[in-house]
Amino acid sequence: MLDRAVAILLAVSPQPRSLSELCEDTGLPRATAHRLATALELHRILARTSDGRWTVGPALASLGAGSKDQLIDAATPVMAALMETTGESVQLYQLTGTSRTCIAAQEPPSGLQNTVPVGSQLPLTSGSAAKVFLTFSSPELRGALLADAAFDHAELERIRAVGWGESVAEREVGLASLSAPVFDSSGAFLAVLSVSGPAERLRPHPGEKWGTELVTAAGRLSQSL
Repeated sequence: MLDRAVAILLAVSPQPRSLSELCEDTGLPRATAHRLATALELHRILARTSDGRWTVGPALASLGAGSKDQLIDAATPVMAALMETTGESVQLYQLTGTSRTCIAAQEPPSGLQNTVPVGSQLPLTSGSAAKVFLTFSSPELRGALLADAAFDHAELERIRAVGWGESVAEREVGLASLSAPVFDSSGAFLAVLSVSGPAERLRPHPGEKWGTELVTAAGRLSQSL
């Protein structure tokens, strides 16, 4: 029974799953998958999306709060230094289902900036951070979202090769950004570190302007974890 419950959790972790998709991913009979998913939902280990699919629930999110706090604590000085170097806004994102959530942000004290409030959920189909998430996350998530994205597979391969992604006026007119992956001590992909600001300051290629500094900062954060 535990093995079956774990199979369901692994199935929904990359993205929400319908009952049919759960059965297909786990090989479980429809009645068994529904019974287990409903029981996990009762204990808040799973939750339902607005269209009725199962996704990771708040109980699991609360269990991971300590590790998120550790990540934010480690990221705070790195982000502050990166903000000071670039003069731009700096964000840290983690994957939440089929979106990305800002879990920490540093804003320059003055001047025109791109403010992303902590807790903001943004899509995985546009923007430099979205590109990095789809590059380093599961093939299943990439396959589900790439067809609707503002970028293609070739762009993701380039990001894997150089270590950062960029975008100009892709998610929002007038904004530009560049992003790099953060890994934990085991080498597992954990988060995305981003620099963002007005497009006129970062264009035509944000990565050429601050890519080296960003990758260095992301590497420092990875090493501290």
